[in-house]
Formats: sequence, structure tokens, C-alpha cells
Amino acid sequence: MGLALRIALRFLFSNKGQTFMISLGIAIGISVQIFIGSLIQGLQISLLDSTIGRSSHITVSARDKNDPLDNAKELEQLIKMKISEVKALSPNVSGGAFAALDDSNEQMLIRGFEMDKANELYGLKDALVKGSLPVGEDEVLVGVDFVKENDLAIGNWIDFQVPSGKLFPMKIVGLFDLEVASLNKTWAIVDIDKARAIFDLTDRQVTSLEIQIVEPFEVEGVVSNIQAKSKRYPAKYENWKELNQSLLSGLSGQSTSSLMIQVFVVISVVLGIASVLAITVLQKSKQIGILKAMGINDRSSSYIFLFQGAILGIMGGILGIGLGMG
Repeated sequence: MGLALRIALRFLFSNKGQTFMISLGIAIGISVQIFIGSLIQGLQISLLDSTIGRSSHITVSARDKNDPLDNAKELEQLIKMKISEVKALSPNVSGGAFAALDDSNEQMLIRGFEMDKANELYGLKDALVKGSLPVGEDEVLVGVDFVKENDLAIGNWIDFQVPSGKLFPMKIVGLFDLEVASLNKTWAIVDIDKARAIFDLTDRQVTSLEIQIVEPFEVEGVVSNIQAKSKRYPAKYENWKELNQSLLSGLSGQSTSSLMIQVFVVISVVLGIASVLAITVLQKSKQIGILKAMGINDRSSSYIFLFQGAILGIMGGILGIGLGMG
């Protein structure tokens, strides 16, 4: 074994140019693997962040569609205490309303939040373009697209009419941009207590609990864990995967494509090394004959070329990792 390794090293260093070119070819193949893998992973992270980065991974609501979620505070405390995977949890009260403007009625979605908790999930402070978050009884935060389309500004008052027929005048105190046109046009964000008053809910009721977890792809396991530990609080659980099947299909296609590319790159590198070693065997046929005449058996002579392949692979791998990470 030791003799075969020394002979393999001598063969490699006897033709340094060829050894360098082979190592470079292996390195390029490995760097392409690393680059493609990193590229696809980065694209998936970016796509996930833009799609669900500012939305709920798990939504907990009442089993009956139009009913509020009772015992919300108890359920919220239980989830925070028992479920370590939870990154952010925000109770909310939501309902449809019309914004009564001078010449039209715009359909809106009033969303009542506890601002500190909602900021962890939606990043409201970062999304705030102008003004401040609503804290008072009659303050509302609206989207930049809504204000632009209806020629409004901070300080203007809007009458919101809910399905019960009641009017609730509120003052615009801030503008947000969540980078989603539909949200910027339709959301009207108020304090959660104001929303409870608008939709006649008690302080123990909310429309839903919205949850973000550390690992979004493990959402099914987290939902099962929550359900197992909150059986006394009957509720309906929806996760982002159920609502984004097309996104999951696209991510799966990207991963499959990346895997196939990497497999074929590996095959091409392996074939390249094998071809070079086959040619090397022919080139060194005289030396092999001399070695066999000196008493080296077939196994030891084959080790020479296996060691050559291993050394070339290690050298190319180190260089390829450096190139790929660079």
C-alpha cells in the first residue's frame, strides 16, 4: 500500500501540467454543484420570504366559519408555553366593512391587532411609510395604495360602515406598505379593542390566532403538536401548505431540477476521472511491466491508479469547494 501510494504520487508529479488540468476540471464540476445548490436554495428562501415571510404559517380559528374563537387568551398562553417552535403569535379581530368616501364606497377589511405582537409577525414598524401605528380609540392605519387611489392623507377622517349598519368614523394616523397590492388597498389596521367594539366581541374572543414558526416546512408536525396539547379548546387549524399548493409544487420542481443537474455533473466528473486514469494506464504500460517484473502483483499495481484517482479527487474537491463558495 505504501509503495503504491509513493509510485502514484511520483506518476502525478512527473506531469504537473496534466495533473493541474485534471484537478481543475474536477474543481469546476464541484464548484458548479455548490453554485447550483446554493442558487436554488437561495431562490427558495427568497420566494418563501416574499410569499409567507409576512403572513401566518398556522391560523387557528373557530370551527364554524362565522363564529369568533372563544377562550383565545387561554389558548394563546398554552401555545406559547407548550410549543417551542413558535416564533410569533398574534391574535386578531377581522371583519369586512365599507369605507364611505365622497363619491364611492370602498370595500375594506378591518384588522384589529395587538400592535407589539402583530409587529413580530407582519413587521408593521418596518412597513410603516409615514405617521405612526394606531393606539387611540379612533385611529386607523391604511395602505399607501388605498390613500393614493382615493386622494387621502394622514389626518383625514373616514367613515367605516360594518354589516350591522353602524358607522365608525376613524382618523388616518399612518400609512403602511406591506409590498402586496391587495393588502395595501384593502387593509385598515386598528387597535384590537377597537375592532372588538366594532364587531361586538368580548375581550376573550378573537377572529383567529395567527402563528409563525421557526421552520415553515415542519408546519404539519407543529399543528399536530398544538392539537394534541389543546384538546380542551376545540378549533380549526389551517397551515400555509394547504393554502399554497402551487408554491409547493414550484419549490418541489426546483429541488428536483437542482438534484438532477448535480447528479449529471457528478457523473460527468466521474467519467472524466475514469477516462484519464484509463489513458494513464496505457501511457504507463511500460512502467507497469517493469514493476511487475520486479515482483509487484496485480492488486498492488491497481492500487497505484486508485490512489491517483483519490488524490486527484481530493485536490479537485478542495479547489472546487473554494471556487464554489467564492
